[in-house]
Amino acid sequence: MRRREFIGLLGGAAATWPLAARAQQVDRMPRVGVLIGYAEDDPEVKARLAAFRAGLAKRGWSEGRNVQIEYRFAAGTPDQYPAFAKELIALHPDVILAHTTSVAAAVQRETHTIPIVFVNVSDPIGSGFIANLARPGGNMTGVLHYEAGIVGKWLALLKDIAPDLARIGLLGNPKTTPFDYFLRSAEAAAASQSVEIIPDRVESSAADIERALRALAASPNSGLLVAPDATTVVHREQIIALAARHRLPAVYPFNYFVGAGGLLAYGTDQLEMFRQTANYVDRILRGAKPVDLPVQAPIRYETSINLKTAKALGLTVPNGLLVAADEVIE
Repeated sequence: MRRREFIGLLGGAAATWPLAARAQQVDRMPRVGVLIGYAEDDPEVKARLAAFRAGLAKRGWSEGRNVQIEYRFAAGTPDQYPAFAKELIALHPDVILAHTTSVAAAVQRETHTIPIVFVNVSDPIGSGFIANLARPGGNMTGVLHYEAGIVGKWLALLKDIAPDLARIGLLGNPKTTPFDYFLRSAEAAAASQSVEIIPDRVESSAADIERALRALAASPNSGLLVAPDATTVVHREQIIALAARHRLPAVYPFNYFVGAGGLLAYGTDQLEMFRQTANYVDRILRGAKPVDLPVQAPIRYETSINLKTAKALGLTVPNGLLVAADEVIE
């Protein structure tokens, strides 16, 4: 090749290099998969994802600019979890955010290599996701939702506000929450509260939930403990309405149940938890491995009380509970 031709060829290659480099940069943009167990139009979902994106932005990640985020929403329908998990994994994300225990299980079945950050998972060891909290041991880590002892707190709060309760139904869908994990804890704490625990395992249908609460209310002095569960969240308005209709004092796992008319809630700060998951996603995108990222316990709990609902049920809220509450709705 003549020197002049070589220089011309080199110059042409140099002229096209910036375009090729930009194309490669686009191809290499980090990708995050997000699989949410709730519905896309749920205001709580929108708020949590906004907190997640804000957490990423705080660490230098801007959606569409230097990170791609692929979302899937299962709306409390466990039959959809495997298909959505397969869809996300087919996109070859750098990390997947898996929301709820059943969602995390569906993603784990599809990959043991792609890093998975879980959130709203209460029993990650019993679910087979990690070896222990300090050293997860595989491709999963995240933020612990509720430790088993939380159930004793729920029962104690419910008895404080409704001391005559003798039976408390535990409502949840075993397909969308670790129901037996909460049931064992409830039964262990029941004796100290002088109550009998009634397991109310339901499916995703509204009719199934209505049957369960109608049967529970057939016995006097009954109350309700609602498990943290995609099914109960998706059907929360129905559950709150049925509890009011059947005059069932109820304790819920999230404060927005109380904002919608529920009696009492004690639970984790969900927005803070999603901000915490952004920290894990950031570290993984920068090269960290899940095995080296300990599972983090919840930082903050919130107590909420609806005085209007208490009055409608003929209940008097103890002053100590009112003083300790983070939110009181009048």
